[in-house]
Amino acid sequence: TQYHRTRVCLHPLTVRRQNFKQISAPTDGLDRLRSLLQLCVDRHYVSPGETNADLFQRGLSCSYGPLGMELRRNLLEQWWHSVTTGRARGQVFGISTLNISQVERAADGLRLVECDHIKQILDRQESKEEIIQEIKMLLERSPTVRTNLLTGALQQLVPLLELVNRKLPFGLAETGLCFQPSAGSGCSAEVTQTSLVWFCSPRTSSQWLDHWTRQRLKWWKKFALSPSDFSSSEVPEQELEGAASRGVRILYNFPWGSETLETLWSRGNAELLHVHKGARSKLQCRDGQKSVPHVVWISGNMDRGVMAFLSNSLQQLKREEGRQKLQQRKVLKLHPVLAPVKVALNIGRGGTMELRQVCGGLLQEFVEAKIFTWPGYLETVPTSAEQQIAKYDEMGVLFSVVISDTTLENGLVQVRSRDTTIRETMHISEIRKFLSRYISAAENI
Repeated sequence: TQYHRTRVCLHPLTVRRQNFKQISAPTDGLDRLRSLLQLCVDRHYVSPGETNADLFQRGLSCSYGPLGMELRRNLLEQWWHSVTTGRARGQVFGISTLNISQVERAADGLRLVECDHIKQILDRQESKEEIIQEIKMLLERSPTVRTNLLTGALQQLVPLLELVNRKLPFGLAETGLCFQPSAGSGCSAEVTQTSLVWFCSPRTSSQWLDHWTRQRLKWWKKFALSPSDFSSSEVPEQELEGAASRGVRILYNFPWGSETLETLWSRGNAELLHVHKGARSKLQCRDGQKSVPHVVWISGNMDRGVMAFLSNSLQQLKREEGRQKLQQRKVLKLHPVLAPVKVALNIGRGGTMELRQVCGGLLQEFVEAKIFTWPGYLETVPTSAEQQIAKYDEMGVLFSVVISDTTLENGLVQVRSRDTTIRETMHISEIRKFLSRYISAAENI
């Protein structure tokens, strides 16, 4: 069996800019998807490739461009902060488990096998029964590849009980790549998964499931341009998986239909006991009375989360000039905390070496403040100011700053906001503080 990194085949899109008003999304979900994918590859969120765009739509890990990687990193950072803070409800510890392991996870799980080994067995002049037996032995010796982050967390529980003095509740958090089998194809694809395994007393597990459902839905909506596109739904009893007694899905309403971003499960303690071979004594914890903890598991797909926020933040705008002329542009209004590029630096017409030096100094100042900056002043292809603005709006850049001869005279620069399109004059010494305050305020809302 081979495992392949999935890629998305996309095509570029050109858009013009003027003064526009918002229009409703296309009624055809497929057109909306194509438009979004074209924008993503054109503005460095997703790298072009040969794999069907259907993989990206289904929320599988793809080949990200620089802005896509930064967006996913920001999203994972915010997820980590959201689940590891709030000590009043119980401590959450970060862990890291192996992606590939010799520990048996499941008899029918994914295993890593070199094709050459299988080819050598098939090329031997042996009976069908002998070949089948050798392949079975090869599979048994081969390492397993994780398909989720739950099992690793359950395995790490016992050594960590000392950290909490066996007191409930507490949680184990992890993020990482997992492999998910693709229905019908026999292949698997990578998914960037988040996992919070919450250990609590049996009598409070249902309450904790409700608590985390509220917290997680609130978190997704916090960064949304249109929060109503995010919702939660109970998993029907006939769709419950494994040992789960209850489940809730966090959904996003894509133009082509609802998709699951996160799933919350109340799983009891059967899996925990199975992993530790029924050794109840070493699993005993206390929360008023001693018991083997129950597990509430929150599992998220952050690749689909990236897709959801890109879809949610995309605004299509238009302006009519006369009866026949229609101009359109797109604005990616990502939340300030998630937006990959916070500010773009440009110089006015006829830029001199002095202006470039000023931009270089300001860029270094932003880098030291960990403000992701796009060095537009280094671009060599001639473009008008309007074309630059249209490009930055499609990239989701929060602010664009223009350094001009006026800056050399009195230190004043022009700052344009993506969300309001208003241009303001500001002293160059105030820009870093302004950006830091703006992002911090947006994070704390």
